[in-house]
Amino acid sequence: MQFATPRAVQDVTGLDKSAMERLLLLADFSVTFNGVFNDASNMGHDVFKTVPSTSVARTTTLTISGQSLPNEVLYTDYPLSRGDDGSLTYAVPGVLADGTVPTWTTA
Repeated sequence: MQFATPRAVQDVTGLDKSAMERLLLLADFSVTFNGVFNDASNMGHDVFKTVPSTSVARTTTLTISGQSLPNEVLYTDYPLSRGDDGSLTYAVPGVLADGTVPTWTTA
């Protein structure tokens, strides 16, 4: 799994400056879940198999060391890849859906 909570920036450097000036803009969130194909109930395939056929935001909460990062996420692909060794894996990307700023809270 990998995730990011970037902020956009806009360069606003004036002609009178010798270094960059920037403004912080909107917050964002992205995530990619990586896994091995497993079609058992409540496992990866069962959870992500509807990504290609539905257009719904899914509540996704990351919990790490007692801290939670809940977000409404749109998953945009469910790619499966067969490795040379025969493994079948996926890497499902998701992006922030609803404009709510990603904020860590105590779990």
